[in-house]
Amino acid sequence: MFKPFQEFLEKELSTRFELQSRPIPFGLESMVSERGKNPASIQSWCYQCPQLRKIRYTYIDAGETSQIFNSVIYPAHNYDLPLLGIDFLSFGQKKILVVLDFQPLFRDQAYLDKYIEPMSQIRDKYNDLAQQLEMKFYDANQYFSKNLLFAKTDAETVINRLFPAFKEYINLYWQLVEQATPVTNPASRQRIIKAQKDYDQYSAERDPASGLFTSYFGHQWSERFLYEFLFEDAVPLAVPAEVR
Repeated sequence: MFKPFQEFLEKELSTRFELQSRPIPFGLESMVSERGKNPASIQSWCYQCPQLRKIRYTYIDAGETSQIFNSVIYPAHNYDLPLLGIDFLSFGQKKILVVLDFQPLFRDQAYLDKYIEPMSQIRDKYNDLAQQLEMKFYDANQYFSKNLLFAKTDAETVINRLFPAFKEYINLYWQLVEQATPVTNPASRQRIIKAQKDYDQYSAERDPASGLFTSYFGHQWSERFLYEFLFEDAVPLAVPAEVR
């Protein structure tokens, strides 16, 4: 269902940036599971370029049972740009959840005006995909913007509405990258580094996909995938002795 989104992102990245492959830890780049009724496969890709220090995306294909496309793009540490977050999940043709956002590293008004406000016109155009749903695992005021696309939808809407919205959001993000001014102050750079690390820690501790990965590929692989690839700057929480 979401392969056209992956293909569009790949084409955009390859034509706009001088990409280099970024290593994925051994054994995490792909996996196949025969658990459950339908076999599931997962494959990931990772790149970098001078403007973007980590470009990762993952596709899970479990046939009609589930289709998942997830991506996060991390700007280089000398740019205070928000992260680009994509999370599209389909569990059958009718149970579809989509999330698309420029995820802000900071909440001061000048930052939001610079990086989040430009999304408003696109968001208003696709208001049906901004449904103000309750977030069960995350705080909507942390690492999400007011112009977030967040919706429960259907296959027809994915094709007719989400895909054009996705293209517009992606193209706006490239514009922000192109216009961004590198940060030269060491203290400002350290602030960005900390903000991106905090994002990884926050996300790793709350990501609901961890349970899905475990159901398909087992707990050990899932934990490695979460902490060694998806959110590699996160530190695993200590496991209490009584449950070891």
